[in-house]
Amino acid sequence: MGKKKKLLEKARNGPASLAFDDLCALAEQLGFVFIRSDGTSHHIYKHPDHQRSFMNFQNDKGKAKKYQVEQLLSFYDTHLQGN
Repeated sequence: MGKKKKLLEKARNGPASLAFDDLCALAEQLGFVFIRSDGTSHHIYKHPDHQRSFMNFQNDKGKAKKYQVEQLLSFYDTHLQGN
């Protein structure tokens, strides 16, 4: 099983317990590019094929926020699945 598929499965099975680093790695596996962090816990990602699509992830003591995991999964299901 490929890394992207493993991370997708992990995110779908436990969005509330996903590590922040795994969320960032999944975003990059899906083609998002890290833009900036502005010196805060927020990390901004942008997808080059969807110029108006930004993802804002917040590190919460090493964990990803559940709603941010769900937003990324929703974007994947709507715009990227099959790529």
